[in-house]
Amino acid sequence: MDRLPIDKDTIRDWLTWSFSPSISAIVITFLISILLPISIHLFMYRAKAVTVVPSFLLVGPSGAGKTTLLTRSEHGTAASTHTSQSPQAVTCRLPSSVTARSSQYRAADDPSKEKGRQFELIDTPGHGKLRHHAFTALESEKRLRGLIFVLDSAAVASPAGLTEAAMYLHDVLLALQKRHTASKTSKGPASIPVLIAANKLDIFTGLPAQVIKKKLQQEITNIRTTRAKGLLDSATGSEGEDEEREWLGEGGEGVFKFKQLEESEIEVTVLGSIAIGDQAQTDEMLQWVAQQM
Repeated sequence: MDRLPIDKDTIRDWLTWSFSPSISAIVITFLISILLPISIHLFMYRAKAVTVVPSFLLVGPSGAGKTTLLTRSEHGTAASTHTSQSPQAVTCRLPSSVTARSSQYRAADDPSKEKGRQFELIDTPGHGKLRHHAFTALESEKRLRGLIFVLDSAAVASPAGLTEAAMYLHDVLLALQKRHTASKTSKGPASIPVLIAANKLDIFTGLPAQVIKKKLQQEITNIRTTRAKGLLDSATGSEGEDEEREWLGEGGEGVFKFKQLEESEIEVTVLGSIAIGDQAQTDEMLQWVAQQM
């Protein structure tokens, strides 16, 4: 089918008229400048709301308060809990005072803004023999927007409690790092930020979040050194075998800092929380969740 010829004189005449000081040109330009932004706003206002509810994975040692955080996030108040034996997922909603990042530019009466408050929390058992559920969810959950590592701020004040939490955290961070480095595409998988929630700050022996951050980095440094030595010793005398070394962070040597994981697009944040009682404080955790939505 032949195309209609373009009349260059007509285009030139139209452009000349549109830039002329005539009343009709001014009126039409004014209407365009008013109606165009309104049309764009209405289009975005009526845009389809997010149908996929983002999910967040709760991991951490047993007794840290993961299930308590789960029930408080779901109902707004903590209920009596027991040690989890299997994963459980609940749909939660951000409080009215917290806005998801994807909805911060939407109008207050936009119906999609309310739907954008929903998120899913997946609680995983913290017992050593059941932690495989956490790593399975980490590999299989496609909607994962963040990982919340919950620990007892009083328990990590003891050497045994600190070592247990740091070893579990080390393995979680290593799994996230391998997930990034093992990607077969140049873009890589979507990054999964990590929130370390120092829970039970209301306990007298509980440590502040920044102190816990420092202690965890020191303990992970020791864990890296010990595991590196073990790998090197096991490789001694085995000729022709290429031992795969799994280091967390930069080369697995020296002092470990959470900042080293940014190379693998893993951002680690440490915040304090109280999930139970009259002094419950989970606002900072929910603000972090909202920033990932």
